[in-house]
Amino acid sequence: MKSTLSLFQVLVTLAMASPHEPRQAIDTSLVDSAPSVTSVSIPIGPTADSTTYNLSEATESATESPLPVGTEPATQLELVARQTACQTNPAGAGPTPNRDTDSAFLGLRAFARIATQAPTPSGYNVTFVNIHARSVSYGYLGFITVDSYDTQTCADQCDDVWRGCQGFNIFFERDPSLAPGTGCTNPPSTTNIKCIFWGGLVSVETAINTGQYVADFHVVIAGSNGYMKNAVPTVPGYDGEPTGNDTIDVPPDDMDPTPTTTTTTTASTSTTSSPTNTAQGGTYIGSRIFTNTFFDPGLCAAACDAQNRNNLANPPETGQPQICRFFTTYLLLRNGRPAGQYCALYTRYYSRRFATNGGARIGGDTLSVRHAFSYRNRRAL
Repeated sequence: MKSTLSLFQVLVTLAMASPHEPRQAIDTSLVDSAPSVTSVSIPIGPTADSTTYNLSEATESATESPLPVGTEPATQLELVARQTACQTNPAGAGPTPNRDTDSAFLGLRAFARIATQAPTPSGYNVTFVNIHARSVSYGYLGFITVDSYDTQTCADQCDDVWRGCQGFNIFFERDPSLAPGTGCTNPPSTTNIKCIFWGGLVSVETAINTGQYVADFHVVIAGSNGYMKNAVPTVPGYDGEPTGNDTIDVPPDDMDPTPTTTTTTTASTSTTSSPTNTAQGGTYIGSRIFTNTFFDPGLCAAACDAQNRNNLANPPETGQPQICRFFTTYLLLRNGRPAGQYCALYTRYYSRRFATNGGARIGGDTLSVRHAFSYRNRRAL
C-alpha cells in the first residue's frame, strides 16, 4: 500500500528570534506551534509497504520566505491493511521456536546469534544490536521482507531505492500465519524478517515498539539491529559537516539581545515580524521546522536561498541586507519522540567547534538534538 503526503501535509513554520531568549537557543515557541509529526501504523505480516513524500512541493513551501506557512494539522496515516478473518498469510523465512509462544520466540538463541554476528554494511554505523523492539522514527519510508537476515540487502535498498533514506532497522517479527479473528484468535505463528527504512534517526532511543496484540495473538520483535548512514548528505552549492548530537551555540558577542521590528513585503503578502532584513543585529536570521517529510538538508538550503532572494529584492533603508551564508539542521526530539527537522539560518559561518548545544529542558519537556549537520553557503561567501 502506498500513501502520498501532499502539500497541505508538508507543514512548515518560520519564526524569528524572540527578544526574551538567547539567539542560539532552540526556539521553543516554534516547536510548540508546529503540528505534530505524522504518526504511522506499520502493517504486520510480510506485505511490503511504502510511503512517498512530495519533496518538490515541500521545497516550494520552504522557499515561501520569509513568511510562515500554516495549514491544518495532518491526519494520522493508517497503513494497516484489512484482512478477512482466518485468511492465510504467506509463510515467513525466519526460524521458529519449538514452543509456539511469545516468550519462546523472544528467548530463541538463534535470533541473538544471527543479529550479533551480522556485518555492518559499508557506509553505515551500527546504532543498536539484538534488542526486542523496532524503530519508531521520523520520515517513515516503508519496509520490505527479506529471505535472510542480510544487512547488505537492506543497505542496498536504502541507498538505491528509498529516496531520503538515512538508515534502516532489520529484525525478526513473530506474525500470525492466519489473519486473527473469530475462529482463529490465536493462530500458529510464522517468522518474518523485515527491513524498515527511515528518513530520520534510527537509534536505540527510537526503538520503542515492542510489538502488539492482534486479537489474542502477540506480535513481538527479536534480533533487532539499527544502522545509520555515516556520510554527510550532499546539498548542491553548500559544504556540509556533521556535528553529531550537538548544534551551533552562537557566541554571545554575535547575538543581538534587542532586535527591532521591521515590515517585510513580498509580491502578494505583507507581514510584521522580528527582523528578517536589517543592517544591524546579530548573525541569526530565523528558524524553520518541518514535521511531515523525511530529513533533508536541501529544504534548509532552499529556505536560505529564498531568504537571500527576498532580502536582496527588499533591501533595508540603511546598510546592507542580511545574507544567509550558513545554516544548521538536525532532528529534534521532544521527550524522546520526533518533533521534526529543525533549521536555523545565519549570516556567518561557525565551525564545528561551536557545536556545543545538545538541547534544552523547558518546563517539564526535554528537547534533544540528534543527527546534526552544518552547511556553509558557497554561493554567498
